[in-house]
Amino acid sequence: MNLAVHFAQECARLGLGEGEKLGLAVSGGPDSLALLVLAQQLMPASIHVATVDHGLRAESAQEAAMVAQVCADLGVPHDTLPVELEAGGNMQARARTARYSALGNWAQRREIRCVATAHHADDLAETLLMRLNRGSGLPGLAAMRDRAPMPGRKDITLIRPLLTLPRADLAEVVERAGLEPADDPSNADPAYDRARIRAGLAEADWLDPMRLAASALHLRDAADILEFAARHEFAAQVTMSEDGGQFAYNPAGPRAVRFRVLEEIVARLATEGSPRGEQLARLMEALETGQKATLSGVMCTPRAGSWHFTAAPPRSEG
Repeated sequence: MNLAVHFAQECARLGLGEGEKLGLAVSGGPDSLALLVLAQQLMPASIHVATVDHGLRAESAQEAAMVAQVCADLGVPHDTLPVELEAGGNMQARARTARYSALGNWAQRREIRCVATAHHADDLAETLLMRLNRGSGLPGLAAMRDRAPMPGRKDITLIRPLLTLPRADLAEVVERAGLEPADDPSNADPAYDRARIRAGLAEADWLDPMRLAASALHLRDAADILEFAARHEFAAQVTMSEDGGQFAYNPAGPRAVRFRVLEEIVARLATEGSPRGEQLARLMEALETGQKATLSGVMCTPRAGSWHFTAAPPRSEG
């Protein structure tokens, strides 16, 4: 397979117009350096590179400077985007939010409509195993989309043109280019689920990451079908008060469809955070057995085969 041609075909399929600017998110790791090399081979005059420096490791500034130098050698515009993160909480989640915020602002300044990341087939395989181990439902098991609005920025499209390529092929691209990628020690730190899954995959030669990735893509198709069915169920079986504060649902579809409709109704009315999947599952079980329940500030009441939802009354103090 000619990976550069594959990359160009995928970018076109994902909506990148001929001669249009393409932003690249390049951290300095082997996957993102491969993305840079492939893009520079095919569209050297159209690409712009950004490296987000979270400042979480002492080496991060050096890695950003390395990417800047590689881009200078290739004649590609590059910007380093520093972000500041406060300590505590889910650091990885907050780093992801800050990263996409910085990339979105950068793309807007550069008048870039599409930004590419280097997610690949091994990422899909690892994520699938992680989610299976957590007991995730269909939406969680489905592969990430190869094209989607950037989180928090509907005006910027995030594309992933390498999703069907294995990590090993991308490493060869970097090696042939004579580049030395950055090594993020967290990728091998057993404190992180993904690092443990990655190590397990490497040891289990009977597991094929490409086949796991293919399964994740099939599950994405199935999740799309479920979402399609849930939208139709919602339109046909849900009524809403004029002020949007009350819902009545006459469940008719399969259980997975009912679950998704229930999730949507609760999300629209919730005043006390977003419920987790297991909480919604317990709520649906209660409704199916005729029990009243409250979740995320939503009072849910079964009545003669239908389910009714409204804001729960204020909690009494003292």
